[in-house]
Amino acid sequence: QVQLVESGGGLVQAGGSLRLSCVASGRAFSDYTMGWFRQAPGKERIFVAAIHRNDGSTYYTDSVKGRFTLSRDNAKNTVYLQMNSLKPEDTAVYYCAATSVYHVPVTTGEYPYWGQGTQVTVSS
Repeated sequence: QVQLVESGGGLVQAGGSLRLSCVASGRAFSDYTMGWFRQAPGKERIFVAAIHRNDGSTYYTDSVKGRFTLSRDNAKNTVYLQMNSLKPEDTAVYYCAATSVYHVPVTTGEYPYWGQGTQVTVSS
């Protein structure tokens, strides 16, 4: 079992930046591949980014490549999502998720552990 708590969301103008954090507790953090998903009002929860548990390799959905950077600090049990050049279409609730599978999933069903979400609102 692992518990996840996100923070760092807020209101920002287009072009601005935010850094989301997700702190994990429970089993060894380094055993988990960590992912971020987002859900806009009335839409499905979709994959944003993930970082592999073993080698720290990162994966991004095309719409955030070059703008978002995902990193992890295993000593602090924390994963960070640095979001730059934010756009109004980035507005959503952002969720942190964890999985112990070896590959890097991009679907919600493969992540058994979820945080409560943090709201990101980008104004135009």
